[in-house]
Amino acid sequence: MKHEKPLIRRTFLQERFMILIERQQAGEATFAELTELDELVNRDPKLRDIILEEMEEPVTPIDTPFNGEIKKTELPVNQSLIERFWNYIKNIHLLYKSDPTLSV
Repeated sequence: MKHEKPLIRRTFLQERFMILIERQQAGEATFAELTELDELVNRDPKLRDIILEEMEEPVTPIDTPFNGEIKKTELPVNQSLIERFWNYIKNIHLLYKSDPTLSV
């Protein structure tokens, strides 16, 4: 007695949808195939609802390592006009001090 897989009954549109989705996810789909996929999704209300439900699910990265440390970044402090001016003067002074061939 053979142990065969149970047959999965699919319509042509369902089979074409599966092929197009696989090609899209592999990055091999042409513009015409993507257009056909879009038409298939828009034509079938059940399929459209499934796609919209999948899009609503929160996507969480599965393979991200988390070692318990949370790194905080410091926001840059806005300098006043006077502080920016003095920093500019200091940088010019350091530039001329480091390269004596420059002249004023």
